Amino acid sequence: MIKRFYPLKKGDTIGVAAPSACFDVKRLNQGIDCLKDLGFQVHVPRAIFEKKRYLAGQDISRAAVVNELFADPDIKGIIAARGGFGAMRILDYLDWELIRNNPKLVVGFSDATALLAAMIQQAQLAVVHGPNLVSLAKGEPGTISSFYRAVTALPTKIHISQGVCLVPGTARGKLVGGNMATITHLVGTPFQPDFKGGVLFLEDVGEPAYKIDRMLSQMKMAGLLEGIEGVITGSFDNCENQEYIPGILSEIFEGIPLLMGLTSGHGNINLSLAMGLEVVLDTSSSLLKWQAL
Repeated sequence: MIKRFYPLKKGDTIGVAAPSACFDVKRLNQGIDCLKDLGFQVHVPRAIFEKKRYLAGQDISRAAVVNELFADPDIKGIIAARGGFGAMRILDYLDWELIRNNPKLVVGFSDATALLAAMIQQAQLAVVHGPNLVSLAKGEPGTISSFYRAVTALPTKIHISQGVCLVPGTARGKLVGGNMATITHLVGTPFQPDFKGGVLFLEDVGEPAYKIDRMLSQMKMAGLLEGIEGVITGSFDNCENQEYIPGILSEIFEGIPLLMGLTSGHGNINLSLAMGLEVVLDTSSSLLKWQAL
């Protein structure tokens, strides 16, 4: 059970990991400048600049960076450089005992969902679903301010101003989930997440409605959606036939509290969410509220 959230404070050092794809160095440096402007120090391991095809180096090298950042007592938080693909490939190489014994705040989204979900399940760590470093570089003011609030303080609540209530009701549980495609690819692996009793958050980008239907159908048939208390969805940016998505969600989740419209994910605004902590979702009031620890 998640018992602690480890917020950062100004002056803390954030380490940069590259669990997924290689990145644009200029954008990375802009993201580093953004963290410094927010008052943080930044540690950038040399190994993150390695490349193997579309990946930021060999699997074992990318995992070693994560392990080393957790082992370093001067590092208080870890942020993913970018998404793309590759985070699931390093999970077998992570030192989970080391991670459990040296808890830190981990931040990322998109492909980093694989890392975040594993941190929650394997190490019982609360994490932040928020901008990767290269997306923070070009982040809107709302994205950056939300990021800062999420990493420096216990979360409170978000009112979803453009929320669309598909099924009214109140749900309580641990906030789980992230990028839909990444979650789907964890099905059947040793790192398949357990969402039972949770409030599920889902977002994606560039996926037509039929693929969203296919991914959710696979999750349901695999038993991944059993026991979910409620669902809140983020952005579905550049997803073809978005008008079909509400109907797909309503069919898949069969009457549990369901809310669309949270501006988190791949859209212009990417609000940061503390994951692995207990929340209350009130779909009628379009309110997501974190419970005090």
